[in-house]
Amino acid sequence: MAKDQLSALDAHWRAANYLAAGQIYLLANPLLTEPLRPEHIKPRLLGHWGTSPGLNLVHTHLNRIVREHDRDVMCVWGPGHGGPAVLANSWLEGSYTETYPDVTRDAAGMARLFRQFSFPGGVPSHVAPETPGSIHEGGELGYSLAHAYGAAFDNPDLLVACVIGDGEAETGPLATSWHSGKFLDPVHDGAVLPILHLNGYKIANPTVLARLPQEELDSLLRGYGYDPLHVSGDDPRAVHHDLAKALDRAVDRITRVQREARTTGGRGRRPAWPVIVLRTPKGWTGPAEVDGLPVEGTWRSHQVPLPEVRENPAHLRQLEAWLRSYRPEELFDADGRPTPEVLACVPEGERRLGASPHTNGGRLTRGLPLRPLEDFAVAVDKPGTALHEPTRVLGGMLAKVLADTADRRDFRVVGPDETESNRLGALFTASGKAWQEAILPTDEHLAPDGRVMEVLSEHLCQGWLEGYLLTGRHGLFSCYEAFVHIVDSMVNQHIKWLKASRELAWRAPIPSLTYLLTSHVWRQDHNGFSHQDPGFVDHVLNKSPEVVRVYLPPDANTLLSVAEHALLSRDHVNVIVAGKQPCFDWLTLDAARAHCARGAGVWEWAGTDDGLRDPDVVLACAGDVPTQEVLAAAALLREHLPELAVRVVNVVDIARLMPREEHPHGMADFEYDALFTRDKPVVFAYHGYPWLIHRLAYRRAGHAHLHVRGYKEAGTTTTPFDMVVRNDLDRYRLVMDVVDRVPGLAVRATGLRQLMADARTRHHAWIREHGTDLPEVADWSWPS
Repeated sequence: MAKDQLSALDAHWRAANYLAAGQIYLLANPLLTEPLRPEHIKPRLLGHWGTSPGLNLVHTHLNRIVREHDRDVMCVWGPGHGGPAVLANSWLEGSYTETYPDVTRDAAGMARLFRQFSFPGGVPSHVAPETPGSIHEGGELGYSLAHAYGAAFDNPDLLVACVIGDGEAETGPLATSWHSGKFLDPVHDGAVLPILHLNGYKIANPTVLARLPQEELDSLLRGYGYDPLHVSGDDPRAVHHDLAKALDRAVDRITRVQREARTTGGRGRRPAWPVIVLRTPKGWTGPAEVDGLPVEGTWRSHQVPLPEVRENPAHLRQLEAWLRSYRPEELFDADGRPTPEVLACVPEGERRLGASPHTNGGRLTRGLPLRPLEDFAVAVDKPGTALHEPTRVLGGMLAKVLADTADRRDFRVVGPDETESNRLGALFTASGKAWQEAILPTDEHLAPDGRVMEVLSEHLCQGWLEGYLLTGRHGLFSCYEAFVHIVDSMVNQHIKWLKASRELAWRAPIPSLTYLLTSHVWRQDHNGFSHQDPGFVDHVLNKSPEVVRVYLPPDANTLLSVAEHALLSRDHVNVIVAGKQPCFDWLTLDAARAHCARGAGVWEWAGTDDGLRDPDVVLACAGDVPTQEVLAAAALLREHLPELAVRVVNVVDIARLMPREEHPHGMADFEYDALFTRDKPVVFAYHGYPWLIHRLAYRRAGHAHLHVRGYKEAGTTTTPFDMVVRNDLDRYRLVMDVVDRVPGLAVRATGLRQLMADARTRHHAWIREHGTDLPEVADWSWPS
């Protein structure tokens, strides 16, 4: 490397280190034009110094790669608490000022940059949506590599660098993410360059990978399918030289792999992609020792190496010496602007890491082509007579989306080995399953260029899809309902990201993250208790109401309508719960569209209140199995108590139950009262845990009259109908609830209540003798 280029790289790195440390400490005097005094120091010192020098080093060298190799590059910063570093580099390259014009690239802007960091009314201490060039939040420990691969899929010209902290490398999601290379198509996808940054420590302990002998670490990485390149040391000049050489080798290798694959059609062996193992001291260039204890190169540098600068004159002197060691007078001119040498390797325009359009994916998003739902809808001549598998019907629609995006390649479906099981097999008529390993004659639907992605890791599916969506593409996550809980913390972080990004005018809306949860609690009778958990809905509805949406379509046509809406939406997390087993068709497509637009409504054909009189009772339902049980109960009441005015209400959009001031989809009180009444008993059959409905509706005037049936952890391997009986959600129990709660019925309808109780007793005896449900249940349909 030429001497002047090495000098420029070092100048940029020193400038970034100065700015990172300044953000943690300085409230004023940003260029140290006067001796440092206590009033120049922030009253609360927050931030993470330990990882920042390494991130600054990588950012500096990626700048050179962009310029010299003429590559589009983005970076996922796994050690997200290194926010000072990413902010510093964004300010140096000018993308921060373009995003926030008040933070100018001069002394005044530097002062503002310093002051706002971890300060009330300012910016977070970690990489966040507010940070230009980021798609990964500092709290998302372990998800960086999955996000990087998600960003690279179907982005053939993009190189995604991913800095992996050695602490996050110990997490389960990150460990699984190393396998992503086995799904990366060098013909149609971009490339991922992992940079494993081993600085030795977490917040207070050594890290596993940093303590492994190099031979053992190499064996691990090679076993994952990577070719490791090592860079280590604490001499800046030597590290600059070695890192530049390693990056050149890595990018040359990636370029060669892609060129060969795209020339031959990618039919060769899966390549061993490069990975850089970068070992530098934690807190490098910071204080070597504080109060007689070693700091640089130890866990003590993780956050704030000098914690008592305002109170302790020795710490203040040590901070000033540390900051002046970067020689800021050489890095910034008298007005505080970076010198030409500092900026010599910085790319221009959208090639800057902080300005990459891929990190603001909404700017690149194209509308998703959806064919008319009439092409897929099922015919419904009479409600509740014909049956279809809702997800199989949806699969036909999704297959056409895959087919219609074959050339543009911006739609993928991910799931943990459940596509066929979840009745979405039609997808394979449009695309195979992504796979870069050997394909045997017994395999089905595997394809190197596939856009259906299956891996038995919900974490990896989630991370891939998040990275894909955040860079402006579309997708859907299909999962068994009980096991989507594995990604609870990941969806937490994505919701937080969306909430924050929606408040930033410069971030364009991205396609929504849509979950299809099927193989659900009521039809896991064969797998049993371990597969029965409907609580993901509760988890999601605790989150930011402007982001989250939950839908429980009761049949195939409502599922189509809801899916269309979800796939076209932006900046949301949509949860759709729908069964894969045969389910009654209740609504025509037109009726389904109208019902889904309302979110909740009266099914007049199912009730007996005829709209001319107040109902005596409201039978409400949300979910496919609860809907069937409510309608069966309504039919029993029509038969046995024809004089009773029964209203049937179905809820598709569960947030409609919330007050309008609590959720954008919530109902005003007058709407809720018109639907459920203020003073009539409401028997509500709900798909999940019953207390969620109470929580959503507790402020309504009629809440005291609301009785909810749902899943109450009474699960086992049994018959489908026995599942609802065990949880008191069955039609007979619902009729009994009506008798118990409508004034006067307890006396007048004693015989009916006894008849229903006897039916439940017959059920228990029947299934133990025959192993199947009662014929009157198994063969039931809506009365014509």
